[in-house]
Amino acid sequence: MKCYVGIDLGSTTTKAVVMDGQGEVLGRGITNSRSNYDTASRVSKMEAFVSTRLTLFRRSLQDIPGLEEGLNELLAALERNFRLELFLEQLQDLEQTCLQNGRDLRFASRRKEIATALGAIFETLREKLAGLFAPDVERKSDFFRDLAGSEYMQVAERVAKDGGIDYEILLNLYDKSIIEVENRPPSEDLDGKFMQALDRVLREGQGSGVANEAIQQPVRGALGVELDEAYVVGTGYGRVRLPFPKEHIRSEILCHGLGAHLMYPATRTVLDIGGQDTKGIQVDADGIVVNFQMNDRCAAGCGRYLGYIADEMNLGLHELGPMAMKASKTVRINSTCTVFAGAELRDRLALGEKREDIMAGLHRAIILRAMSIISRSGGVSDQFTFTGGVAKNEAAVRELKKLVKENYGEVTININPESIYTGALGAAEFARRAGEA
Repeated sequence: MKCYVGIDLGSTTTKAVVMDGQGEVLGRGITNSRSNYDTASRVSKMEAFVSTRLTLFRRSLQDIPGLEEGLNELLAALERNFRLELFLEQLQDLEQTCLQNGRDLRFASRRKEIATALGAIFETLREKLAGLFAPDVERKSDFFRDLAGSEYMQVAERVAKDGGIDYEILLNLYDKSIIEVENRPPSEDLDGKFMQALDRVLREGQGSGVANEAIQQPVRGALGVELDEAYVVGTGYGRVRLPFPKEHIRSEILCHGLGAHLMYPATRTVLDIGGQDTKGIQVDADGIVVNFQMNDRCAAGCGRYLGYIADEMNLGLHELGPMAMKASKTVRINSTCTVFAGAELRDRLALGEKREDIMAGLHRAIILRAMSIISRSGGVSDQFTFTGGVAKNEAAVRELKKLVKENYGEVTININPESIYTGALGAAEFARRAGEA
């Protein structure tokens, strides 16, 4: 099967979309962007092909008698066990890397103690973290670093105290090793891991009451479909670092415009708030960009700004929107400059303002800045599509709807659940057009 791939290398996350020759999306993948952009693009592409395999599994299993109601549960079990296989492989890699770094000459007198401590830490992590892939368990993140990091620190602190070893040594070994593990190419034996996952699902009777033989054959058949990577197009903030020839690179403006058009063909105005920049884009009836504006010089009012605010308040980025939604009033924020954000935040708190009211003001300030960029690009036309990671922030969406109505009246505002993939979707369509030409 010919596959066309679009990769959007953002400043915080890297996204990939796999599309077939008819323009149907087969799979999507996302990972956190790294200093090693080549690895980030490979991981996101791998994730998109994993998603593609799951799509093929669904197609092969959907007509099996008796499986109609249990299909979603079976596929969820397959993916969950596949993720567990990948996770345990990376955890083993992290343990071996920590042990290797622990053999450094600086630790010559304590190598045995360090090895013993690391053994105890990773034995606990394997038992504890495997439970994150059990049914009905909600993980806060799907990124290996996030899952392993916080637990490692908690377990390492306890092991260090019990073993009389310096906790800082164990922490430094993790910090050095996780970078090495993250920047290694992902495992290539994905189909083998899917078979291991299938064996466990069938052995333990997860997700289906249908006979094992009825499930095995279709899944093996779907794994037998060769996925031919016919053409790849890259875009995004880090596109100049993508390992593609120049003719395989498209600007993020073009890709976001086309991607929004594919999601909502009647789109005429697109707002994208990403990690590093904000883009106001005007497109025609074919998704071709006719005008655009971007924020200049800095990342004020973008995802990076929100990330900095979250760090200042010791919150997760995903907690900012819900907090702002609880506000009883909106505090006026004078600056969306990341450099001064911390100082103004502390000033507001010192004046007795509530955190949720400050958050509401911050979100309004961000959207006001975005509205200025849209205005310079040509204003808001019906229909209007909001894309990028910030489109998942409910407080930002609320402020956007208010300001659009105040300035432009009743306008249809589209926000797709998969909006973070808009740039990669447009890139995949450019790849399909080039490959099918």
